[in-house]
Amino acid sequence: MENYRSRLMLALAGILLAVVWVFPNLIDTDKVKWWPSKAKLNYGLDIQGGLHLVMGADVDGVVAETTQRMVSSLKEEFKKENIQTVDVVAADAKKGEISAKLSSAADREHAEKYLKDRYSTTLQIMKSDGDDLQVRYYDVYLNDVKEKVIQQAIETIRNRIDEFGVAEPSISSQGTNRILVQLPGMGDAEKAKELISATARLDFMIADESVDPATLQTFISEVEKTGNFNLSNTKYSEYVNRINEGLKGKIPAGTVVYFEKAANAQKLEAGAVPMLLKTDSDLTGKDLDNAFISYGQHGEPNVSLHFNGRGANRFGDLTGANKGKAMAIVLDKIVKTNPRINERIGGGSAVITLNGRDRQKSLDEAKMISTTLRAGALPASLEQMEERRVGPSLGADSIHKAKIASFLGALIVVIFMLVYYKAMGLVATICLAINILCVFALLTSFGATLTLPGIAGIALTVGVAVDANVLINE
Repeated sequence: MENYRSRLMLALAGILLAVVWVFPNLIDTDKVKWWPSKAKLNYGLDIQGGLHLVMGADVDGVVAETTQRMVSSLKEEFKKENIQTVDVVAADAKKGEISAKLSSAADREHAEKYLKDRYSTTLQIMKSDGDDLQVRYYDVYLNDVKEKVIQQAIETIRNRIDEFGVAEPSISSQGTNRILVQLPGMGDAEKAKELISATARLDFMIADESVDPATLQTFISEVEKTGNFNLSNTKYSEYVNRINEGLKGKIPAGTVVYFEKAANAQKLEAGAVPMLLKTDSDLTGKDLDNAFISYGQHGEPNVSLHFNGRGANRFGDLTGANKGKAMAIVLDKIVKTNPRINERIGGGSAVITLNGRDRQKSLDEAKMISTTLRAGALPASLEQMEERRVGPSLGADSIHKAKIASFLGALIVVIFMLVYYKAMGLVATICLAINILCVFALLTSFGATLTLPGIAGIALTVGVAVDANVLINE
């Protein structure tokens, strides 16, 4: 009997918890401050309407740009190696083909040996005859570049979608050069398209450590309290602007506060770590040629950076003048990482060491950082290929019809169970209602998005549950 009571109390507690989670979907609990849950179900594009975009990424353009940069690099490298050339040109930039005219056969042999040693996994030699040398990128390398272009574009778009506060946006690749963007509830289509197609802003900024982190956090809390806003109810760009406006006179001139997502936080608003940064670094994504994953002496993942000529000089000056300080890598005012400068870094190349104990986590972080840097440094131009707007009237009609179908179907099932199975049918009906209540409670707690296929899945759940009860009763 005691065991029965314990199970009954546990079941009642579970039902009560489910009611608490589901309730915000029925009434506006924002006005009821003491209500423990504020989470609501999100509606998908097919229910609440929104924007459906297919964007084409200029993959071939990025490949051609990569090839042209390789041509420039080879000219400089051949010169340093005393390899005399007549000219080095891109024979077919979009296919990654490069043609070099050397001064002599000896120079051609020297260049061929250099390429095999330096670019053994990147460039393959297609023709080597007399003073002519033709090379092209390996197909594996080109496919990797094209895949990274799509990743870069998706990363850039995702950063901008947060500006709209869109719940559960869907951003995915289609084929090799297209990106599907679905924005449920998005009404301002023109603004969305303009922001999505914009180029990412990448900055390298030196941390200002003149203000204690605890003091800086206190300043920020005071500004939030005075202005009655926070990161949860304000768009990030607006939040940053208001914070920095309120901090004028409290932080040094020529500095700005940006935020980094805490390591254990799922979203930025759940754990934003402020950083005070100097605004005079004058080093941006335009000065970066490439960023990719590399490996240290013991196989640990790192991130390697290659700057262009201007970037190399500026980066060397910055690192030389700020030894021991942190350099924040900022994409669209969000701090992505902040490695510490150990020494002056010249030559236009640098390595970000991650020093993580978990190799897989370090590798994931290296991928994220390199993709972020490329998204700012090498943004692929986006072209709108397709646009569909799902009006809210269609969504309202879908919800109305789904409600009628659900209520009618449930009513028929309940009547059948009560008439045919009587008392046991009543028990089965109550169990079925609790089942559906718990399903909606779980969906709400996870912040899930409800779509028309999702509603059909719930209807199938009802059917399976009824079928199980029928079998048991029979």
